[in-house]
Amino acid sequence: MKKLLVLVLMTVSIVAAAKSIPEVDLQKKWGTVIQAIAMVESECQPNRVSRNGLYVGYLQISEILVRECNRIVGYEKYTYADRYDKQKSIDMFIDFQERYNPEGNLEKAIRLWNSGDLKCMTRKARTEGYYQRVMKRYTSIAALH
Repeated sequence: MKKLLVLVLMTVSIVAAAKSIPEVDLQKKWGTVIQAIAMVESECQPNRVSRNGLYVGYLQISEILVRECNRIVGYEKYTYADRYDKQKSIDMFIDFQERYNPEGNLEKAIRLWNSGDLKCMTRKARTEGYYQRVMKRYTSIAALH
């Protein structure tokens, strides 16, 4: 019994360590676009609330997006209050993009975040201004690296 417990604990530790590696990679994969979107959405201010009060936080997240991210992960991982937490906002962005844009298409990431429309790439006119504003920031950030 004791050997089984040790084996289970070792397995849990290995799985936990393996899960943390991809998270770092995902932060790296999405980092520049997240920063550019945050500059446009909230001027990087985690306490920002939109004029209509529907979108809040670093990435201007709606309650609908919180519910969708919880559906994606399969449990109540996020609360509405988490929208004010910079890291949890980033985590929601990553969960959403990894579900609907796993290939990491930059243009799709920006348009999808703005519209929430899974057909955003065929309806580009709706998000063109936003896309251009984010790309301007993205290009300036990328030039620094």
